[in-house]
Amino acid sequence: MLLLPPTRQLPDRRDFLNGCGRGLFGLGMGELLARQAVSAQDADPLVPRVARRAKSCIVIFLFGGPSHIDTWDMKPDAAVEYRGEFAGIATTAPGVTLCEHLPLTAREMHHVALIRGVTIGGRGVGNGDHHADTYYMLTGNRPDRDFFIAGTFRKPYSDDFPSLSSALASRLPAQPELPAVVQCPARSGEVTGVINPGQFGGKLGANWEPFMVRGELERPRDFQLPDLGLPADLDLPRLGRRRDLNRQLDELLSQVDRDLERFARFDTHQRRAFDLLTSNRARAAFDLSQESEATRRRYGNDLNGQSVLLARRLVEAGVPSVAVHWVGRRVGAGLSWDTHSDNFGQLKNVLLPAFDACYSALLEDLHDRGLLDETLVVVCTEMGRTPKVGDPRTGGNGPPGRDHWDHCMAALMAGGGVRGGLIHGASDKIAAYPTGTPVLPEDLAQTVFRAMGIESRQLAHVEPDGRRISLVADGEPLPVF
Repeated sequence: MLLLPPTRQLPDRRDFLNGCGRGLFGLGMGELLARQAVSAQDADPLVPRVARRAKSCIVIFLFGGPSHIDTWDMKPDAAVEYRGEFAGIATTAPGVTLCEHLPLTAREMHHVALIRGVTIGGRGVGNGDHHADTYYMLTGNRPDRDFFIAGTFRKPYSDDFPSLSSALASRLPAQPELPAVVQCPARSGEVTGVINPGQFGGKLGANWEPFMVRGELERPRDFQLPDLGLPADLDLPRLGRRRDLNRQLDELLSQVDRDLERFARFDTHQRRAFDLLTSNRARAAFDLSQESEATRRRYGNDLNGQSVLLARRLVEAGVPSVAVHWVGRRVGAGLSWDTHSDNFGQLKNVLLPAFDACYSALLEDLHDRGLLDETLVVVCTEMGRTPKVGDPRTGGNGPPGRDHWDHCMAALMAGGGVRGGLIHGASDKIAAYPTGTPVLPEDLAQTVFRAMGIESRQLAHVEPDGRRISLVADGEPLPVF
């Protein structure tokens, strides 16, 4: 079901004139589309001109920090206090084992590059905090001093580095009727009342803020798209009449002595706003009711599974960058990857079955539709969990959990030219630290850009003071192609 709640009411003519254009019809929508303008004329001159391996990228961010040692970096020969309760199973990739509670994913591992030995803390950068580590992982840039001074009170700033999803969208062409970057079903951290930096357009400006598609855990099939909603009293014929009114107001506005170039851009984005509001293609892309009941069940009848299904629909329609930020309940109430307590119960009973369903369905679906080669799918997180079972924070109460651990974690990449069935990187015998060359967030980011055919020079960004910087820290693309 697609919910389109009412938007703000149209201003009357007097308000329009008094506001000197502040109340233009569709300004909210127009601003959104202005922020995501991607036509050839308006695009950044650094948009890549090289051939791309992939056309779209889906990032699935498992906020909270799943236990790597209990999922995709298992250590069956370690002592029981490290290896935990789960056994491993074989997969379709020779020599690659996964947790026994990921049987569907095991059947898709011939498509997947498993990246172990990912670290943040190993460089003295992470602080074991969701806030700073999320920023580092999502942007590929190290958190600044503010994160270590303000901690979880450190707010997102306009001069932060952009999220990987926003940076990708800014360097890729998109369809004029669709947003360039979409995030669903929430912001990471929202459920705890703290929104983590790193999920925004940042230095790129409001042009590249993700188009938010929101959902609720209790109503997993009812996504809300407020930016696509028509006013409650406005049907499509009336919208056409309002378009005529808007043209009249534009004529009046053209007589006003002001910045003509600025309003020419407003006109363009207003037209695109009308197009999006009335475009069957745009509305259909977001409409999950067009999927069969069997498909919806295959992805999982939960908010995260339906979000991953929506991501598939969006890239199929032509959206180049989609981020799914996994949502669980408030920390301590269960159903969260932040498993300080009952790590094994939460993983076995809720988290792994839900992930197993939607991730395997996505890879299978993309492959069957001929889209996997042109769609890069990335699964990552901000931290792993402590190698030794038991979290001192719980005081020994309840089933054991695992604490934060940013010295070692894992990531998954599939599609987009990635060679499936391989393992890159490794960890020690208890999955505590990387062995050999560790994999850093900037390495993962550079790998994503390489998959999309975006070269390092095309990541240059001009700061307000004229300095040229890179949107992502220096790193090395991983040999997974």
